Amino acid sequence: MSVDISDFDLAEAGAVLAAESARFASFGWMRGTSGNLSVVLARDPLRLAVTASGHDKGELTARDVVLVDGAGAAVAGGRPSAEAELHARVAALTGAGAVVHVHTVASVAMGHRSPEGIVFRDVEMLKGIGQPAHDVEVTLPVIANSQDMTVLGDRLEAAREPRMPAVVVAGHGLYVWGQSPRQARHHTEVVEWLLELELARR
Repeated sequence: MSVDISDFDLAEAGAVLAAESARFASFGWMRGTSGNLSVVLARDPLRLAVTASGHDKGELTARDVVLVDGAGAAVAGGRPSAEAELHARVAALTGAGAVVHVHTVASVAMGHRSPEGIVFRDVEMLKGIGQPAHDVEVTLPVIANSQDMTVLGDRLEAAREPRMPAVVVAGHGLYVWGQSPRQARHHTEVVEWLLELELARR
C-alpha cells in the first residue's frame, strides 16, 4: 500500500519540528547537533517526519526534515537522524503521534544512579503525564544504550511502562512520546522536571 505525503505536508511538519527543536534547544537539552524529534504523518503504512541529521537544533528550518518509513529509512529529503528507526519503533509500539529525544544532564545522571528504573510517587507533577499525584508509584524505565537501533528498540519494548510515556537510555538521554507534538513536549517537560527533582533530592 502506498501513501501520498505532499511536499507541503512535509514542510508543515518541518515547521512544527523546527519550532519544537528551538524550544528544547533553548533549555540546553539539545546542545550542538544532539537530539531529534519526529511526528507521524501516516499510519498505514507508517510514515514519520524526522529532524535531519547533523543540524544545530536551535537553528532548524521547515526544510530540515526527512520523511522516513516504518524502518526509519529515508523516503524523501536528506539524511535522517541515526535514531529514526527507534522513533518509528516507538510510534508503532505506543501509537504515539510524536516522539522527542533530548540529551539532558538529569536523565543521564539519574540513569547512572538508578539503572533499575526511577520511581516517582506523591508528586503533583505526575498529573502532567496523566497519573494520580498521590498513593501511586510510577516507574520511569532505564535501559542500556546500544548503537544498534533494533537492539535498543527491543530493550525499550521489554522495559516499557504503559503509564509512563518515556524511557531513559543510560549514558545517552531521554525518549518521550505523546499523541501530538504539543503533548510530547508537555510530557518531556514534566518528565525532565521529575528527573531534576530526584537528582536534587539525592
